[in-house]
Amino acid sequence: MLYSEKFNKNYTGFTSNLIERFKSHNFLGIKDHTLKFRPWKVIYVEFFPSKAEAMKIEKYLKTGIGREFIKNLFHNL
Repeated sequence: MLYSEKFNKNYTGFTSNLIERFKSHNFLGIKDHTLKFRPWKVIYVEFFPSKAEAMKIEKYLKTGIGREFIKNLFHNL
């Protein structure tokens, strides 16, 4: 999960290469939603044994209950 302190925005997604994805969001991307809210910092990472499990958690985090979990993360920054 990424957080833009400057814009008070978060981004939730999954990737198989965290470092490259982070670089893409902060430095390389030129046509992406995340481009507008740079700079980003990583605030939460979880690792899963499969893409399917990662996608399931991403979907959960984008629900109302998941957003509450995210809000609590921000309070602890």
